[in-house]
Amino acid sequence: MIKRIVLVMLAALCQVAAGVEPKTFRYAFPIAETGFDPAQVSDTYSRTVTPHIFEALYGYDPLALPVKIVPLTAAALPEVNAEFTRWTIKLKPGIFFADDPAFKGKRRELVAQDYVFSLMRFADPAVKSPMWASVEERGILGLAERREAALRNKTPFDYDSHIEGLSVLDRHTLQIRLKSPRPRLLEMLAANDLFGAVAREVVQHYGEQVSAHPVGTGPYVLKDWRRSSLIVLERNPGYRERVYEAQPRADDAEGQAILAQLKGRRIPMVDRVEVSIIEESQPRWLSFLGGEHELIDRVPPEFVAVALPHGKLAPNLAKQGMQLSRLINADSAFTYFNMDDPVIGGYTPERVALRRALSLALDVEREIRLVRRGQAIPAQSPLLPHTSGYDPEFKSENGDFDPARANALLDMYGYVDKDGDGWRDQPDGGQLALEVATQPDALSRQYDELWTINFKRVGIRTKFFAGKWPEQLKAARAGKLQLWMMGTTANAPDGLQALQRFYGPQAGNQNLSRFKSAEFDALYERMQALPDGPEREALFLQAKRLQTAYMPTKTHVHRIVNDIAQPWLIGYRRPLFRNEFWHLIDVLPRTKP
Repeated sequence: MIKRIVLVMLAALCQVAAGVEPKTFRYAFPIAETGFDPAQVSDTYSRTVTPHIFEALYGYDPLALPVKIVPLTAAALPEVNAEFTRWTIKLKPGIFFADDPAFKGKRRELVAQDYVFSLMRFADPAVKSPMWASVEERGILGLAERREAALRNKTPFDYDSHIEGLSVLDRHTLQIRLKSPRPRLLEMLAANDLFGAVAREVVQHYGEQVSAHPVGTGPYVLKDWRRSSLIVLERNPGYRERVYEAQPRADDAEGQAILAQLKGRRIPMVDRVEVSIIEESQPRWLSFLGGEHELIDRVPPEFVAVALPHGKLAPNLAKQGMQLSRLINADSAFTYFNMDDPVIGGYTPERVALRRALSLALDVEREIRLVRRGQAIPAQSPLLPHTSGYDPEFKSENGDFDPARANALLDMYGYVDKDGDGWRDQPDGGQLALEVATQPDALSRQYDELWTINFKRVGIRTKFFAGKWPEQLKAARAGKLQLWMMGTTANAPDGLQALQRFYGPQAGNQNLSRFKSAEFDALYERMQALPDGPEREALFLQAKRLQTAYMPTKTHVHRIVNDIAQPWLIGYRRPLFRNEFWHLIDVLPRTKP
């Protein structure tokens, strides 16, 4: 192992001596990251960085469609009992964490206990993990009780005593035992952006600064980080020998072409990754056109007409050899309504009528046409394309634009103009004004204009207050925002993930609306335990109807995602259900158009 690391270092020195620049992949995030501790992040942008540093037990085949889960640090797929309550996993020996001062000069091997520790961190109240409720739902025996003991006794979380549901059978074997059947636990174990192994020594060494010092077993290490400005990763010199493998369908021409180019190549193929934070669309687009970035992730809507006329790559871009990756993504854009808010929250008939009227007043077709430039389809439910529970034939009030019906609902439940100023008031006579959270960028301002037009049409005032996305998210989790439009992307094929936004115990985490319904919670819990099949699909239908009836969120659209790559970027295809791809691409010497 030491000999191999020396050889890698010598090769790097030879490159420098020869004047060869390291292969660098560069692109931009439109929204700033929040940090790099897997247990403390939930936003897509941070979760795009973390899986390149940390590694979960399982991952996804980079080209297989339908998606296929494959071992990553595990030696094989889990051994599972018939009840789906006992999962036994063997790790590959000889996997090591990246070198770090926390290890005091020693090479630190990945062992089963690291995954036990990492799962425990989600339960530790001091970590304040926004994803704890997602882990809690799996019902790991004894884990929630350990957390409750720390809260009840006001003592530090006990990492040293055995937890019944997390057993280390030997150095490289982990067993997870659950309270109830969880047929899809494997999907959680494959969530590489959240459930990568974290070493206890690193957490103890860096303490509260651990989010700025990520140390994992993955293909990259964090080299530089300027918050909300620049993120730089470099090849992990001690990364194990791993080659590109994939199993695309025989009729998947694009996948077969990528496989032919990259099969057997050692990964990572790129030495360095530089991610800039460019919130405004125009400079991000111009940086790509100028060759400063290898990829533009999601062509900004303002430039779709010139870049993608009729949904195809513009001739001038195609002539340069640029490559388009386009699909209806497993995602949605939605507006949540704070169910604890004194104006729009609550479960009384008039509050339900208000939210349904707001939903009916939103002209989603106009939003798609003018702001999204046609790059979306209207949503009928919160369920996401490519996931279980999603039915492209399903139709509901969620997808309706009907201002006449919205006005009638508001009139019927007493939201009328009581003081003669031309704006509707609350049934008790109080002023009715929507406080819409937004961001300080040009695209957000376009959405704000639509909100104003939509709600003026039904006589409702709107007020806007802008804030950076990470700050708005923090306020949303604390229940301080009245309503906010945001997006979500699936990281697993199970549609139940989208329904977390309405599950009571997820309030303040994924359930930003703080919706609480015993009927909905019962459906959700039944779906957790059921295997995929007709019975579970029928429950998805019931859940969709409940969401439409109470309208704690309005799902606007499912987005069509257009990514354009430079001709010298090899192997890129937008992944489903995973955020990592930097180690699965190559950057060739640049060619001039």
